[in-house]
Amino acid sequence: MTDDRAAGARPWHRRHRLAVDVTIAVGFVLFDTGMTLADATWWPDRPGTLAWVMLGVQALACASLAVRRIAPLTVVGVLGAFTLAISLLNSPLGLLTSAHQGNVWAPVSTLLAAYGPLLYQQNRRTAYFALAAFTLVVMRPWDPSTTNMTIGLLRTAVGPLLALYFDTRRRLMRALVERAERAERERHLVAEQARTEERARLAGEMHDVVTHRVSLMVLQAGALKVTAPDEATGQAAEELRTAGCQALEELRDLVGILRTTPEGDRTPAVADFADLVAESVAVGISTELIEEGDPSLASPVVGRTAYHVLREALTNVRKHAPGARVHVRVKYDNTQVRLMVHNTPPTGSPRSALAETGSGLGIAHLRRRIEIVHGTLRAEPCSDGGFSVEATLPAFVPTSESAV
Repeated sequence: MTDDRAAGARPWHRRHRLAVDVTIAVGFVLFDTGMTLADATWWPDRPGTLAWVMLGVQALACASLAVRRIAPLTVVGVLGAFTLAISLLNSPLGLLTSAHQGNVWAPVSTLLAAYGPLLYQQNRRTAYFALAAFTLVVMRPWDPSTTNMTIGLLRTAVGPLLALYFDTRRRLMRALVERAERAERERHLVAEQARTEERARLAGEMHDVVTHRVSLMVLQAGALKVTAPDEATGQAAEELRTAGCQALEELRDLVGILRTTPEGDRTPAVADFADLVAESVAVGISTELIEEGDPSLASPVVGRTAYHVLREALTNVRKHAPGARVHVRVKYDNTQVRLMVHNTPPTGSPRSALAETGSGLGIAHLRRRIEIVHGTLRAEPCSDGGFSVEATLPAFVPTSESAV
């Protein structure tokens, strides 16, 4: 549905390019035919059967403009071959004598044909070679004429120059769009980083304030137990002290969750993948890691995100797929980082005590984390009975860390 709406939003001429090209080709066929019959090109004074046949061939050659986007070199070759044939029929064969030897014998369609190779052909070297040969055929340097050669050169040069201009403009616009998208991602990431730092600061303040008050309660409860006048009061004081100690432990765990990176710990990165795999192997899970490309291509925030994805995937295997074999593949390139984790079907039943731990929101949290950096996450069962997690992340996400 979304693709249909996007297609409908495009202009008509972009949605029906073939129809537009066919219309343009028909227009050039009629125009070149009229120009030829008006003695503006190669038409002889006394046209014979050969002249009328070549006029039909010219119409077919001009009609090849309908596929100028699909096969630009073919269109250049067809029109170049026709122009060369007209030249050879005039001289040296002498089978067709043009009424105006100083005219440019190539059809006007060559102007549009020369536009295509540089814009639609991937191999620029081949395009330049084809246009050079095309220019020689249109200019007829073996029958030199200043007017003919000048007009012929302009005929085959204007198209390529326009093609180079539009191609450069298209590349520049694409670069500007990518730069704007990157700036938008950076703005979101900086805002997210500010929220994370503020959350860590509030967690620290909460820890300091609450820990101070609860610690006083624990000390007072301990003192009350020592000075209690009876056993019931001492027992109540001990229970109060124990509850306070448990509250301090839970508070410490909660603050550890709220803080993104506990003080003194190193920020996780792609270099830590091997450690995660080693931990998985140490607990009896066969895990294989394959890395392709240069890990340094991944920016710091991408490295942290990929690390969390791999850690969550391996944790889920330990919980829900005992005895499974795990294959981890990481591909780095200039534009993206792809992390694929696949585990085979489990060979045993998961322990309920272990499988029921956690909030069950690990994948959802990962998906939100990945969306922040404009990546994608796919987690789904496989046809072989196993499970697959695949994350695709942009290789570079600018943050304040990238400038360090």
